[in-house]
Amino acid sequence: VLQGYAAEMDNPLMAHLISPELQNKKDILFGNMEEIYHFHNRIFLRELENYIEYPELVGRCFLDQMEDFQIYEKYCQNKPRSESLWRQFSDSAFFQECQRKLDHKLSLDSYLLKPVQRITKYQLLLKEMLKYSKNCEGAEDLQEALTSILGILKAVNDSMHQIAITGYDGNLNELGKLLMQGSFNVWTDHKKGHSKVKDLARFKPMQRHLFLHEKAVLFCKKREENGEGYEKAPSYSYKHSLNMAAVGITENVKGDTKKFEIWYNAREEVYIIQAPTPEVKATWVNEIRKVLT
Repeated sequence: VLQGYAAEMDNPLMAHLISPELQNKKDILFGNMEEIYHFHNRIFLRELENYIEYPELVGRCFLDQMEDFQIYEKYCQNKPRSESLWRQFSDSAFFQECQRKLDHKLSLDSYLLKPVQRITKYQLLLKEMLKYSKNCEGAEDLQEALTSILGILKAVNDSMHQIAITGYDGNLNELGKLLMQGSFNVWTDHKKGHSKVKDLARFKPMQRHLFLHEKAVLFCKKREENGEGYEKAPSYSYKHSLNMAAVGITENVKGDTKKFEIWYNAREEVYIIQAPTPEVKATWVNEIRKVLT
């Protein structure tokens, strides 16, 4: 892909096949694939080869390189932009010519998906290795490597949702790390509200997608898009946020193990939040508790 497509975009002999709108868009189309390639070629593959005789110790290899795996997050964040560009130009003569020369059965987009598939495949391989390495040396490292890879997958997944937030006028990076995101039923009960509003609020929940950052929790409304692949990815229109410094939490709400409360400014605003399952509720309550303490 890097030689047969990316490099060809700079080849003067191919220039006549590239439409002007596609020129200078190499970085958008391929993201940091080259960085991923060099990491594997120069570093990770060589490290792995040291463990050919001791496969059960391979967990250490993952742990030593864990920071470098962040490059996948960058790749996945760029993926929606890459896909949308590919859709505009997928039938361009340039891509067809490159595919013909390479004699590839599949078009470029199938290969651009490879890094996303690769990062998800590692956890499966590590789980499989763990299964056969129960009581041997290195099992702890394998477990830790699996946990770390799952952490990176969660970060990739969360950030894919975060880049789809629209209408937030500040800088999301200033809110600190994104800890959790997910969809909930939300009821509001505000002291200041008109009594009629309060009555209504009790019955009909709002569907809200919550993003928990270190410094604030964001309430967004999810909009499903129509389209293919990443186009189907939802977008989230920003509604409001609460500063974590002024937030309190009630962990149990009478009569429902899936509900908890977030309140603001000494219960001036109360949000009753219903998770899809008691387990999801527990995870969120724990994370919020960590932030508050």
